Amino acid sequence: MADEEAATVVPLRDGAGGLEVLMLHRSSRGAFGGMWVFPGGRVDPADGDPAVDGEDAVARRAAAREALEEAALVVDPSVLVPFAHWTPPREAPRRYLTWFYLAPADAAVEIVVDGGEIHDHDWVEPVEMMRRRDAGEVELAPPTWMTLWRLSQSSDVAAALAEAAGREPERFTTRVAPGMMLWPGDAGYESGDPARPGPRRRLIVDPDRWRYEGTGG
Repeated sequence: MADEEAATVVPLRDGAGGLEVLMLHRSSRGAFGGMWVFPGGRVDPADGDPAVDGEDAVARRAAAREALEEAALVVDPSVLVPFAHWTPPREAPRRYLTWFYLAPADAAVEIVVDGGEIHDHDWVEPVEMMRRRDAGEVELAPPTWMTLWRLSQSSDVAAALAEAAGREPERFTTRVAPGMMLWPGDAGYESGDPARPGPRRRLIVDPDRWRYEGTGG
């Protein structure tokens, strides 16, 4: 099956305890069934032609459309801040090449989900959602967890947006090794040998506690 282009928006707001993200609980059907995710999905033809409009412009439109369809959240594509790009491992049954964007959201905005494809939603601090995963209360995909981990380093929305705007989007082309995900920059990435000494850029997927290992990260 051919790779598919996709886009995700990570809505942010300032809560009582700090930065919060909007997360949606998918039904058990379809891609990422049963997981907690950010609004997102495949790029549709109506979003434009990347060869004509440019990949970024099309992905922004797709991300904004998905936010509206899945959460009734109106997002201006022009305010989206590129955050990361994800390429799944070669052995994945379906590969979505996905852009992640950050978007500031009005703290008072009403979120509406359809009760079908999306069962529930929550505004939650990144560290709390990571804790829920470790406690077995929720399921997260590695790109979702890594996004939460990175955002947990920011104190508020302004800091998160400034950090993302001040760098190139991180790129993750995943290679699976026993008990972990490896990305370019990790000493074991090319060989697939996680014991190889050198820099680290990996997610340890221990059932009890996921953790990121990164040189300087």
